[in-house]
Amino acid sequence: MKLIPAIDLLDGRCVRLLHGDFKQVTRYLTNPGTLANHYADAGAEWLHVVDLAASRDGVDADTSALFELLGQAPQRVQTGGGVRNGKDITARLNAGATRVVIGSLSVTASQRFVIWLEQFGAEQLVAALDVRIDDKGVPWPRVHGWTDQADRDMWQVLDELANGGLVHLLCTDISRDGALSGPNLDLYSEITKRYPNLQLQASGGVSSLQDLQQLKPTGAAGVITGKALLEKRFSIVEALDVLR
Repeated sequence: MKLIPAIDLLDGRCVRLLHGDFKQVTRYLTNPGTLANHYADAGAEWLHVVDLAASRDGVDADTSALFELLGQAPQRVQTGGGVRNGKDITARLNAGATRVVIGSLSVTASQRFVIWLEQFGAEQLVAALDVRIDDKGVPWPRVHGWTDQADRDMWQVLDELANGGLVHLLCTDISRDGALSGPNLDLYSEITKRYPNLQLQASGGVSSLQDLQQLKPTGAAGVITGKALLEKRFSIVEALDVLR
């Protein structure tokens, strides 16, 4: 299982949001480029970068911090936030991204996303499904900055995307995001059971080395962790040792 450290960018700084709420933001003093280099030097081969300004501000967003980081980061980078069309995908790939992460549009414009899989290649795109679990245990994607619930549950969406050639899936349990409350092991195990050919990236809630150890049997191909590293709950070296 690959370790994928996460950097969330907002106004050129490293931040973390609690449950995706811009009113609950923690700002960190570490420079994004310095942090990327630190993670790479410690052995992390991937970096997950979210441009929160692009998500929040749309076409008027200042994305200069993202593109600067894409040019600086020594490791492979997958990046999302505010990707709305093919030009956005092309711009990020041309700037140095290895993969582009697409959130809401992979749900609300799933047919267009399937076309992009063919156009850009399945290895270059990641579908990011951010879900809330209802009282019956059914995961429902949230879209448009997690403000709206999709009209299909996650299993219905994944049936279409998997049939359309999806390879890389990033799934976040919103209730765990930024909360250091532990990952949703049952959710990830169910995804890999239903879709064994998908490369699942587990996201949300990782707070300890024990969490990483418990994720391994779920079948996830990678784990994204941001806040736990920023708050020094464990180091890159320690995490890589556990995941080996």
